[in-house]
Amino acid sequence: MKSPKELLFGTAGVPLSTHDRNTINGIARVNELGLGCMELEFVHSINITKEKAPDVKKQAEKYDVLLTCHAPYFINLNAVEPEKKHASMYRIEKSAEILDLCGGWSVCFHPGFYLKDERNKVFETIKERIKEVRKRMDDKGYDLWLRPETTGKETQFGSYEELLKISQEVNGVMPVFDFSHIHARTNKYNTEPEFRKVLGSVEHYLGREGLNNMHIHLSGINYSEKGERNHLILKESDMNYRDLLKVWKEFKIKGVVISESPNIEEDALLLKKIYG
Repeated sequence: MKSPKELLFGTAGVPLSTHDRNTINGIARVNELGLGCMELEFVHSINITKEKAPDVKKQAEKYDVLLTCHAPYFINLNAVEPEKKHASMYRIEKSAEILDLCGGWSVCFHPGFYLKDERNKVFETIKERIKEVRKRMDDKGYDLWLRPETTGKETQFGSYEELLKISQEVNGVMPVFDFSHIHARTNKYNTEPEFRKVLGSVEHYLGREGLNNMHIHLSGINYSEKGERNHLILKESDMNYRDLLKVWKEFKIKGVVISESPNIEEDALLLKKIYG
């Protein structure tokens, strides 16, 4: 898993301004916009076939666009029912298989729900199932990061502290840091000191390797005391992205920043411009 040499900015899915919107054209459009990465959105279905994946890889190499993917939403690694557990693990593995064929770098997924279980028990259950998925990926030679994402509600497993602990204990695993989710989940984490606390924790648990291999999601966020509601355009939200970018520069992070705002490429370009 090669580390990006810098911090790349890109879109969650095919840019909206792409003519004849599909993955191949989207990669070319990302490059045309001056962006450096794109997340393949498998959230409703894994919509790239084994046969098509080599064409995606060739296009990404041609335009020097780093690819990540977001696995389907229908995943709960704390599921009690065996069929739900196995289906969840399969969806992550299938996403990894296709991304590997596409020459990608990092597989994002939502890890699961507490389901009123004790948090320590949920932590161990999800950790063991992530470890099992990682082993299967390694057995098949998938040279990708496996990335549980920080979640936007307290009912969802996935605080940044939980995911850092799992990442410390399981090789080949690191979190996706969705700073909008962290803000919505806590109704806090929107100031320079708080952003610094998150990245300081990355350095503590994962060292420089963690800071050099960041997978970040960012957008504006609408939220209540119960957490995330929906994504917003950055300028139409209270997300303190300017100070967040300052802290990224301070820690000299590398990796990818995926814009999940409704205007995906506009906010990706805004972040890249401010970051400099």
